[in-house]
Amino acid sequence: MSEIKKIEKPRGKARILDGKCVACGERCASSCPVDCIEMNDAGEPMSVELEKCIGCAKCIKACSVDALEMFYTQEELDLLKQWEGQQSGGEEEIDEEEVKLREKLAQYQGVWVFIEQYDGEVAKVSWELLGTGRQLADQRKVELTAVVIGHQVEPMCQESFDYGADQAILLDAPVYNHYRTQAFNDAIVHLVDKHKPEIILMGATGQGRDLAGAVATVVKTGLTADCTGLAIDERGNLAQTRPAFGGNIMATIMCDRYRPQMATVRPHVMTMPERQNGQNGVIIRDDFAPKEEDILVKVLEVLRDKDSRDKIDISGAEIIVSGGRGMMNKENFSILNELAEELGAVVGASRSAVDSGWKPHDRQVGQTGKTVRPQIYIACGISGAIQHMVGMQDSDIIIAINRDPEAPIFQVATYGIVGDLFQVVPALTRRIRELKEQRHSGSVALDTAV
Repeated sequence: MSEIKKIEKPRGKARILDGKCVACGERCASSCPVDCIEMNDAGEPMSVELEKCIGCAKCIKACSVDALEMFYTQEELDLLKQWEGQQSGGEEEIDEEEVKLREKLAQYQGVWVFIEQYDGEVAKVSWELLGTGRQLADQRKVELTAVVIGHQVEPMCQESFDYGADQAILLDAPVYNHYRTQAFNDAIVHLVDKHKPEIILMGATGQGRDLAGAVATVVKTGLTADCTGLAIDERGNLAQTRPAFGGNIMATIMCDRYRPQMATVRPHVMTMPERQNGQNGVIIRDDFAPKEEDILVKVLEVLRDKDSRDKIDISGAEIIVSGGRGMMNKENFSILNELAEELGAVVGASRSAVDSGWKPHDRQVGQTGKTVRPQIYIACGISGAIQHMVGMQDSDIIIAINRDPEAPIFQVATYGIVGDLFQVVPALTRRIRELKEQRHSGSVALDTAV
């Protein structure tokens, strides 16, 4: 009986689909081994030189938005059908390069969260990330690991278990007493080489941004900063969503050919998980510690900000009253101060108000300011640019006051008031004051009767 001739899969040619490219950074062109994709000034593929295209489909695999496809001649389509017939019931044909990539990626497993701490006090964003990390780890069916680095910080391992971690890697040594990029970077790189995690999450804080960038550079992987959403796609990769192009669009970024996948997330973006005290977990102790004499930066003295106790962290406020360009000037913020005083709230501001000098930068809400998640957010004279909404859209209740009924802020508002804020806000303040006085009078009358 004659052996059936094996048909090779026809390669076809790459073709650009109109209107789908998001100018991701020329990933398609950089992946092409024969340099047949011509790009325009906007960073979009303009044409494919068919004479040079070898049909390797690497540009197709590199594109995360399906802006390219393979097309075939009629003869190639006929061969493709025959090839698919041979493949039915058999294994999918995978080229050698793809096999090597899959083998490399398979070596990395597990979700890590870096536990950021200052003088033994953990930054809350670390606990928020453990909640998100728990969801990602469950989807990937892998362990969630807390990475604890410092001096005399072992109690943080138990706290990590209480917030959802399965295990904690502990590096405890005097050299880690104060955060220094070189020491912490060497520690994380050592752990990555030893344990090979597939995902590393850090807070988008001063320390987290500094450390994440250094680590990603050394281990030669991708890093997505200031993420607002994290998920696992159908292929098991980390889908990292963040504002792009000045906040005008939300981009989902993939790092599907390198590991670990790294992302930083702003404080108060992810939901704080409920703490379950007394949870069990495994502590993995590692004695790696750089020599103090090899660390170039020395901590000579730690200076405390004496005024920090008097400052209010707007990102942790339960009620925020914010003003925007519609406040007209700095003096008009006094009406917001009065409303905030009655509500026990904090006064915030949009970027335009801060740029105008009406409020300090530490009161700015938005992409370039603070991300907040209060119980009540009252937006006064704020139109609702996406850069601002990124920083407050997860508030439990959003009340918008604006004279423009078409203002974008109303799209995310729980309650909207179309009107002049200089009339609405004082009216709200008076009504709240009246209600408080009535409640106080009722309490006094009850006490007298008793």
